[in-house]
Amino acid sequence: MTPAASPSSDGRSRRAREEPMRVSALGDSRYEVATAPGNVYEVDLDAGRCACPDHQFRGVRCKHLRRVALEVTAGNVPAPGERAAGCAACGDLCFVPEADPDPVYCGDCTLAPGETVVDRELGKLVVVVETTDRRADEVEIAGRDWTVAEHHSNRDYDPRDVVVDVLFPLGRGVSPEDVTPEKLKRYSFPRGRLRRPQKGQ
Repeated sequence: MTPAASPSSDGRSRRAREEPMRVSALGDSRYEVATAPGNVYEVDLDAGRCACPDHQFRGVRCKHLRRVALEVTAGNVPAPGERAAGCAACGDLCFVPEADPDPVYCGDCTLAPGETVVDRELGKLVVVVETTDRRADEVEIAGRDWTVAEHHSNRDYDPRDVVVDVLFPLGRGVSPEDVTPEKLKRYSFPRGRLRRPQKGQ
């Protein structure tokens, strides 16, 4: 049987939900909580610590800790281990792992396997095989002595961009006998080189 919450605990939960507070992520699971009277406290969510007197002297789970947990659950601030960043494609705010360098992409702008997109340089449709976690200046092109970022047609794109592996689609009339390894060759492009087709394209 779960013990009933104490009145003081219920009061802290209510104040955490209802009182005006501004929560800002500082990184490394730390958050700054600013309250209406002008007090500012630092919360370490992973460690379950807060700099406020209620937590420091009473050792309780204060309203500031509770409010940070509520804001994280609601998706208003990044969770521990995440950071806020602008999506390189649409500009919307998204939360990504702290270790991920820019540019980053939100879930809607991350290209999925099997999706048909347009190569901006050639104007041709290609099929996404995989959106990788590798960067263009880290991936060497097979059989070449340079990276994806250094390839002549990719030099106008961010060298730290995410690499997307694609295939050029086979023609409708291609028979199994006509399929060669060259026709199934993967190509690695920086994400910025690819766009979703416009309506009717």
